[in-house]
Amino acid sequence: MSPLFNLTGRTALVTGSTRGLGFSYALGLAEAGASVILNGTSAARLEEALGRLREAGHRACGYVFDVADESAIEQVFAELDQHQVAVDILINNAGIQHRQPLLEVSLADWQRVLDVNLTSAFLVGRIAARRMVARGTGGKIINIGSLTSEAARATVAPYTAAKGGIKMLTKAMAAEWAAFDIQCNAIGPGYILTEMNKALVDNPDFDRWVKASNPTQRWGKPDELVGTAVYLASQASNYVNGQTIYVDGGWLATL
Repeated sequence: MSPLFNLTGRTALVTGSTRGLGFSYALGLAEAGASVILNGTSAARLEEALGRLREAGHRACGYVFDVADESAIEQVFAELDQHQVAVDILINNAGIQHRQPLLEVSLADWQRVLDVNLTSAFLVGRIAARRMVARGTGGKIINIGSLTSEAARATVAPYTAAKGGIKMLTKAMAAEWAAFDIQCNAIGPGYILTEMNKALVDNPDFDRWVKASNPTQRWGKPDELVGTAVYLASQASNYVNGQTIYVDGGWLATL
């Protein structure tokens, strides 16, 4: 492995990482040498995910906490402090979806999606960055955006608003924290074969639309995002800041 991409000796926290893309990111960073900290809301899923990583020989631990709960986040980082565990890499991946026409979306559903998809990145990012700044050794923050950071689609307005916010939050983080050698960037996945997208994959009309509107004529695979995550987590990206890299098979490049 090139030393540019070697994460040995680094510790990464990946939110929403007990399954789906979050687990793929965590596994990819672990394979690059990092110790990983998983997060989820289900203790059973967390233990299953940790078991998979440990069986593969990777160093991993995990915490069950709500990424939109500031006090819970503070408690987890306080425990990490007690164990002298420093988070060098943060991937703000946790997210939920809510599909409904905008005219019918309740304030509660709107707020829930923004809290989990956007506010959590601010909360976890801020507390991680405070420690990175205090240590003086820099760090990497990777926020997970979406195609909807750039383009809207009917029935997912709260998600679109949140992911558009992720793009600009990433720029704001870079503007304020670059001076402390913290690189803050985002990944914008395209249409990926995940559990969250299962209903879309199983919908023949939507499946045809995805394939017809993408130059690759297929859905993406979770492991096709890992290289970008490792790059942004590594010293290879030390002068990359405030950017969103879209891993979408060319979807945004076409009309």
